[in-house]
Amino acid sequence: MQIEDAEIPTQTTEGLNETSDLISAGGPVVLLLIILSVIALTIVLYKLYQFLSTGVFRRAHIDRAVVLFRDGHAQEALSSVQEAKDPAARAMTAAIRGHLRCDIPEAAVREEVERIATTEMTKLRAHLSVLDLIGSLSPLLGLLGTVMGMIQAFRAMEEAGRNVDPAVLSGGIWAALLTTAAGLIVAIPVVAIVSWFERKIMNTALRTENAVTSIFAPDLNNHRPTETISKAKDEARNYSA
Repeated sequence: MQIEDAEIPTQTTEGLNETSDLISAGGPVVLLLIILSVIALTIVLYKLYQFLSTGVFRRAHIDRAVVLFRDGHAQEALSSVQEAKDPAARAMTAAIRGHLRCDIPEAAVREEVERIATTEMTKLRAHLSVLDLIGSLSPLLGLLGTVMGMIQAFRAMEEAGRNVDPAVLSGGIWAALLTTAAGLIVAIPVVAIVSWFERKIMNTALRTENAVTSIFAPDLNNHRPTETISKAKDEARNYSA
């Protein structure tokens, strides 16, 4: 048991030494890539928290509100979405409230709903440009480190003249290629995560547009349009009163 306990710090020390050696071999480029990876990880964790806290992945309340509104239960539809924080719910809340206000023109309501939806989608897209920049710059920084390392390796070979040690040359090339690998290791997951975030945001924007349109557009699938419209108007008059 004592032997196993003694091996743990030794292995940890060896791992730290290897990491330190890789940073030393890669030079400032690898250090810069490590800093960029930490920034990217911080932004990714923040965006995941933002998406989860706002309920972007939930849509049942939106579907329920649409059904309630088109069945003539505008107040119940409003109650089902007004406490939610996702962009579709906020835009739909404004649309239903505007629909219930008989004293506000529909054009003004549409403009305000569009403003709210645009603001909410802008919040979701915040900091994604930084991730996109990191994903684009990382492989270029890795390539720059490789080129600089190759220049140093060939300069050392030129200075050595005929007494070139192949081991020294191969070691220099290995250290130079290390930066390219580090750049790709940072860039590939960042680009993939940005693509996933963008797809989720696009789906959220489409869901928001559909939800808002369902408030202003007539329900062509409703076989009782007169009853539904009169019921919605009665609720609007009661709300205004």
